[in-house]
Amino acid sequence: MSVLHVARIHVTNLRKIYFFETLSDEQLELLGSFSTKKHFDKGAILFYEKEQPTSLTLLTEGTLKVYKTDPKNNEIIMHRFRPVSLIAEMAVLEGMPYPASAAFETDGTVIEIDFERFKKEFLHDPDVALLLFKSLSKKIKYLEDVIALNVVLDSTARLAKFLCDNKEALTELKHYQLAEHLHMTPETLSRTFKKLVVLELLEKESNGYRIKSREGLRVLFE
Repeated sequence: MSVLHVARIHVTNLRKIYFFETLSDEQLELLGSFSTKKHFDKGAILFYEKEQPTSLTLLTEGTLKVYKTDPKNNEIIMHRFRPVSLIAEMAVLEGMPYPASAAFETDGTVIEIDFERFKKEFLHDPDVALLLFKSLSKKIKYLEDVIALNVVLDSTARLAKFLCDNKEALTELKHYQLAEHLHMTPETLSRTFKKLVVLELLEKESNGYRIKSREGLRVLFE
């Protein structure tokens, strides 16, 4: 873990985060008293699989990949998180070890909140509880997508579904990152892109690809 800087958090910084927008200034002062902001280098590990969590972690800057490692030491990427996102809150709520590892793909920042204090002071608040519930619901959807991408769909349907569900993927992810996420080799991904171009669902451009028919892509996986 490569932490560049650790600091306490000012109320005005917490107020900007939508998770806390319903809290009063007094509540924010209390929250800030047991919260810490940490800055990380690109490539830094936030946590490893099987570590025991003690803090509720909120990603506020950067891109964080959550992944598992298979017996051959290959990474299986579960999801890439972008701000603002709660990370592995189920493990914290259940008091169980992290089910996967997390590493920064860019420089990044998180807010770590002492969970025992948070539970005592805020978990009874209906607005806070609802935000946690919504975040957990998103994680269930992410897991469903991972299962679909790895078990149910072939490579063509996998790429088509991912492009439909992630409009920014063609501009934000490098070729090797997209291949990792879809659990393909870069060569297989290239062939799959070419197939979608031949089907006139994508168009090749100088800086990548453009979606021509989103409905056509949907036909491949629905």
